[in-house]
Amino acid sequence: MAHKKFRQQENAFIAEGSKVVTDLLVSENFACKIICANRTWISENRGLTEKFPLDSVIEITGPQLKKISLLSSPGEVFAVFEKNETHIIPEKQISIMLDEIRDPGNLGTIIRIADWFGVKNIICSEDCVDCYNPKVVQATMGSLGRVNILYTNLDDFLRNHIISMYAATLGGKNIHEFGKIREGIILIGNESKGIKEKLLATSAGRITIPGRGKAESLNAAVACGIILSHVV
Repeated sequence: MAHKKFRQQENAFIAEGSKVVTDLLVSENFACKIICANRTWISENRGLTEKFPLDSVIEITGPQLKKISLLSSPGEVFAVFEKNETHIIPEKQISIMLDEIRDPGNLGTIIRIADWFGVKNIICSEDCVDCYNPKVVQATMGSLGRVNILYTNLDDFLRNHIISMYAATLGGKNIHEFGKIREGIILIGNESKGIKEKLLATSAGRITIPGRGKAESLNAAVACGIILSHVV
């Protein structure tokens, strides 16, 4: 399930490491199919694993974990979870919208940032990296279980919901002049190309993070964190 094709076939994804697996189990947003862990982890987490059938919690050794792990330094536990169906109602809250975010680390960090600021919904364009990509799952550090993520056509989504969308882009209103946003969608664009013009044209406002140096742009996840720290 390292590849999207197999995750789609099995309707499942992989999570590794005690922090990530434990948070996903506690969230109960994803049904767990199997847990492979060393004896110490199983012993310390009986409160989480006792509700599962005995044959779905498998004790394995360190060398065995290393063989099945996708990480360069495997943790104590490897688990397989079922993917879930997500329905997002963006009204009366803040949501994040992502246009063609391709880097797994960026998406994982954005999910974690959303969780930090209490943002429950992320709407992704269909050409964003898969949120169940193992690198994304690891980068979320367990926040995947607390944030709803929907993949959809962004133009259609915006047409179907009466809600203001604010685009993070150059040449907009200085973020320091923006007040708090109680309801709305914050749109973050592709790491190198930015936001598609068609989407920009539908925005209710454009938010700009002022810079003082010579860098051309900010990392998408960094920009998302700065914006949320000002408007939420």
